[in-house]
Amino acid sequence: MDRFRRLPDPRRRKGRRHPLAFVLTLTACAVLAGAKSLTAIAEWAADAPDQVLSWCGGSLRDPDRPLSAPSEATVRRLLQRVDGDALDVAIGAWLAVRSAALRTAHLGEPSQGRPARIAVAVDGKSLRGAVRPNGRPVHLISALRGDGVVLAQREVAARSNEITAFRPLLAPLDPANTVVTFDALLTQTDHATFLVEEKQAHYIAVVKANHPTLHALLKGLPWRDVPLMDKTRKTAHGRDEIRRLKAATVSCPSRTPLRLCRSSAVGEPYAPETCRSNASTRSPAWLRIRQPPPTWPNAFEDTGASRIGSTM
Repeated sequence: MDRFRRLPDPRRRKGRRHPLAFVLTLTACAVLAGAKSLTAIAEWAADAPDQVLSWCGGSLRDPDRPLSAPSEATVRRLLQRVDGDALDVAIGAWLAVRSAALRTAHLGEPSQGRPARIAVAVDGKSLRGAVRPNGRPVHLISALRGDGVVLAQREVAARSNEITAFRPLLAPLDPANTVVTFDALLTQTDHATFLVEEKQAHYIAVVKANHPTLHALLKGLPWRDVPLMDKTRKTAHGRDEIRRLKAATVSCPSRTPLRLCRSSAVGEPYAPETCRSNASTRSPAWLRIRQPPPTWPNAFEDTGASRIGSTM
């Protein structure tokens, strides 16, 4: 509730019957209880006892009358006008603090050895069933921590894309010494510079054909001389996927050495009974890992067992 109280109230002061934090807290409780519509939220709030309304921040306007819950119209109008980005930041900050406290309580203080880097994945998704007045779906970009906590989330403007929303998404966060991952669309020079120089973070950038020059440069490296580090096979997205991973350190002229990982995926249509395939697709991608530790080997040396899982 303290996070909700810091949010700007879009309503005029005159005529406010229910505090903003009270309505948002009731809405959150109703959704956690299974409400899936504005009507269901209002019905849950109307059925809540006075003790629950008081815990959620309700206040008595008249000592002779019981606590009252906001109507469906009040909930709808307020949710339509509240700053969605500010609300996402408030919820994400609360979840981050809460999860850190729970992790410390269960695992204790972190050891004095080599710290495990926290992974933060940045990706965008369109919301199911949510559309704008023009009929286009609502698209969000989120920063998801490795333990499942959404640290930040923003709506992508209708006439924009995830690229322009990347920096505003991570600007209020402190991702220092974390490993930020993102897909090929977000692999941009400005994003890498922003993460390394301004946020002091590491990153893993997927390089595909949308960057033809860099893609051709990486593809021309002698990957056949690099030992295979890992190989997995699983069924996903209706295909039998085989993934192979190779890694090497490449020294670039006048630049910090880069850690390069080549992830080659072969996908075949999967049939549970026959497992036969009439076609196959190859999707090679290269991961640029910035700021490698000084203990990493020289270019194309045998790296031994993979430590990616413990550092990302």
